[in-house]
Amino acid sequence: MPDIVNTEQAQAWNGPEGAHWARNQDRWNAVNEGFNEPLLDAAGIAGDHRTLDLGCGSGQTTRLAALRTPQGRALGLDLSGPMLAEARACAEREGIANVSFTQGDAQAHPFETGAFDVAISRFGVMFFADPVTAFGNVCRALRPGGRLAFVCPADATLNDWVAAVAALRDFLPVGDFGRPGLPGMFSLAAPDRIRDVLTAAGFTGITVNQAQAYGTWGHGAEDAAEFLLGTGPGRHLMEQADATARARARSTLTDHLHDHEAADGTVRLRSTSWLVTADRPADPSDRS
Repeated sequence: MPDIVNTEQAQAWNGPEGAHWARNQDRWNAVNEGFNEPLLDAAGIAGDHRTLDLGCGSGQTTRLAALRTPQGRALGLDLSGPMLAEARACAEREGIANVSFTQGDAQAHPFETGAFDVAISRFGVMFFADPVTAFGNVCRALRPGGRLAFVCPADATLNDWVAAVAALRDFLPVGDFGRPGLPGMFSLAAPDRIRDVLTAAGFTGITVNQAQAYGTWGHGAEDAAEFLLGTGPGRHLMEQADATARARARSTLTDHLHDHEAADGTVRLRSTSWLVTADRPADPSDRS
């Protein structure tokens, strides 16, 4: 892949983590799909719009955007080859012809200036090595007056899955979950940080609103616990513990998740995010 600056992320998403997400795309969509409609509605996708999906993963939001724009097109961009392979296969199975996928780094990808009407992302913009440069590149890829819309995690304490993992501190080396402004999942958790980054990148009309959704993490507490512990962060924590600590962590997490089982046995956890919109100025000189 040319034009890759986030080399550490590229390595992760083309290694075990990318393979895990590709293999479990349906499960991850069940976790996050409660944000799909709010995201696409906020983006205002319709008609003949050309949509760019940043960090599209296995492409669910890209395909949904394409379905909203029968006269337009949607392009999904992601670092992960394994996830993009799943995205292409899903689009072909679903018969969605106005969608395509490209492997690349949004921070450095050579987008054509003004090529898109809308850029969207569902949890795909938190890991940029240089957020201002990355969003500036996206801003240039939008036509004047084009819109950016994305969701990113809000404060870690407002997310049920974080509380579930934090319950394992007696057995696993659970640290903090990242701080706003530092690289990581919660790099954009502070609204002022979001506004500062997007303003520096050239966007105007910035809105930051809280959005919550309950995702399905498994069918039964045992299944959900195994899924959580099988994610990249979960595997990393478990690999640092001995067999006794791993067993106690698994049991504790299962007990914790029993409290989140719905009547049908599914485990539902609340996620709290920021739903962000911003515009490329219609007049390039207008930064007000």
